[in-house]
Amino acid sequence: MRILDDLIASLEEDSPVEEVRTCVFWTAVVSKHCGLASTIREVGPHGERRVREVGSLHKKSALELAKYVRSDLPLEASIGMASINSLLEVDESRCVELNARDFLLEQGQGKKIALVGHFPFIAKLRGVAETLWVLERYPAKEELPAEAAEEVLPQADLVAITGTTLINHTLDHLVSLCRPDSLVMLLGPTTPLSPVLFDYGVDIICGTKVIDTKSVLRCISQGATFQQVKGVRLLTLVKDEGRVGRP
Repeated sequence: MRILDDLIASLEEDSPVEEVRTCVFWTAVVSKHCGLASTIREVGPHGERRVREVGSLHKKSALELAKYVRSDLPLEASIGMASINSLLEVDESRCVELNARDFLLEQGQGKKIALVGHFPFIAKLRGVAETLWVLERYPAKEELPAEAAEEVLPQADLVAITGTTLINHTLDHLVSLCRPDSLVMLLGPTTPLSPVLFDYGVDIICGTKVIDTKSVLRCISQGATFQQVKGVRLLTLVKDEGRVGRP
């Protein structure tokens, strides 16, 4: 969990927690800002393991809550990740306009691509890639189980990894499997827009900044998928623009 430890250590200041919402698809923590993360739940009977101090989380500081990200209970880790995102100060001067889907479609032509996580652009990407592997914890048709990462990632020229791997604590290992010359992207609303990730082999960070907390909370509380969430901006940090090129 070195990545998580360094993300927490990089947070410049603490803040009181105003609100915590764990909704069907998205978890939000409102402190200095509003932070989002995917809501990840355990598979199995409800209630076997419970979130600590539930009902009083809003009485904690955001930094205290951020430490939940280390938990092996997925729902606690989701809350912790949202809290980290609520404290991050995003340097928008370092951000570029880069649509993850368009970038992958452009730069992935004729390449061997590995996606860790299910994304809505898979069908289009399959049409331009030489080879496309999709790895999922619960694979659907034409997808591979997560365990296939050991074989697949060392072969890929371009690797796109869902930010939820921070919640299930697999990102460190996944990045370690990528070739040094491959291009590694971390993407999705869970992804923290923090340059700390560059120290761990990530080249492109595609995340989300909440610009209208009220709208976001209303949408996620009503069961919105991310495409239905209003009040967010998509931002991208790039380690080396020269290497990435422009789509």
